Amino acid sequence: MKHRGIILIVLLAIAVIAIIFLPKERSFKEVAVVGSPAPEFELKDINGNLWRLSELKGKVVFMNFWATWCSVCKTETPFKEALLRQMKGKPFQMLGIIYRDNLQDVKAYVEKYGVTVPTLISPDDEIARLHGIAVIPQTFIIDKDGVIRERILGLRQWDSPESIALIEKWL
Repeated sequence: MKHRGIILIVLLAIAVIAIIFLPKERSFKEVAVVGSPAPEFELKDINGNLWRLSELKGKVVFMNFWATWCSVCKTETPFKEALLRQMKGKPFQMLGIIYRDNLQDVKAYVEKYGVTVPTLISPDDEIARLHGIAVIPQTFIIDKDGVIRERILGLRQWDSPESIALIEKWL
């Protein structure tokens, strides 16, 4: 009986310590959702340039989470590049956010496939966590005021008339 009491006290102590010291998970309200302001970020691209979402106000922002190890993301790459060319001269900014990948692989991929989309690195994947990313590719369309208007999961032919219309309605 005494042995059981000691075990119970030890388990209770471990639980209390875990509650106090383990990082708190973000609540559902803190994850980016359609109709809410996009979480602010400050990230560097693969060339070391600093990007802040707040500095893109006045533009529609196409923010695509992807990785070099994702075969579907590779399929989507030429569609994004074609969309970027079609949107040239419009108040539009495309950003690629790397998810669970490393800088060396990303740089090699960008060079090999001629990626011109600014490619941002989130070293701790914090921006992906704030957006609730669990599956890639995943794209957010953010309006000129910084509000998330669309959240698209999976592969999309971004240079199709339907995809272009989806983006242009927010220009």
